[in-house]
Amino acid sequence: MERTNGKRIAIVTGSALGLGYELTRQLIDRGWFVAGIDFNAERQTELAGEFPRGSYRGFVGDVSDEDFVKASVAEIAKIRHIDLLINNAGQPSFKTPTAYEAADVDKCLKGLKGMILWCVQTLKACDEQNLKIANVMSTAATRGNANESVYCATKWGEKGYTQSLKAAYKGSSVTVVGVYPGGIDTDFYRESHDYVSLDKQHTFMPAADLAGVMLDNLLSEARLTVSDILIERLYR
Repeated sequence: MERTNGKRIAIVTGSALGLGYELTRQLIDRGWFVAGIDFNAERQTELAGEFPRGSYRGFVGDVSDEDFVKASVAEIAKIRHIDLLINNAGQPSFKTPTAYEAADVDKCLKGLKGMILWCVQTLKACDEQNLKIANVMSTAATRGNANESVYCATKWGEKGYTQSLKAAYKGSSVTVVGVYPGGIDTDFYRESHDYVSLDKQHTFMPAADLAGVMLDNLLSEARLTVSDILIERLYR
């Protein structure tokens, strides 16, 4: 059993690298215990050594694998009540409309399926009470972008799911926040040079800055409701 010393607990999917890593690191710096979810076993081992004892536990698996999700949430819920779920995991596929193949569709759909599974199981574990859910999507969920047709389709699906959750839990102690960042300067985009040029990449947001802005809003103690966070990249 983990010893968290009463720390609030967050689940962050895609915690190994990029924005997920920064969200994890900054939550820990703010005194949270983070259950990090990622398929990268090597990075999970590194993170376990990087973060202070009693601040992080890594779970290795596919976010869209229902058995893995159920088992992981059950283990995390044994520690204490889960306060925050950040659905951050996902994969890009930026291609011209006729270049998409079934494998690209499956890759993009993992993010949507994973978002749904983690929400369902975490809500159950919390008895649908006192939980904040932040679904990280993309500005691609707010407009149709050329050469991102399948990626946009799945992001719009994630937005629809998020809006539906908001309606279902309106007025309850469950808060659902949609997060829509523009381009982020991470490997997520650097590995897509068929679409994202290096010049454009340099205008993208540093993951550390983006994570800080997100957490400032998500963790605010003000008597206000943050329902959506739209953060655009710096155009220059």
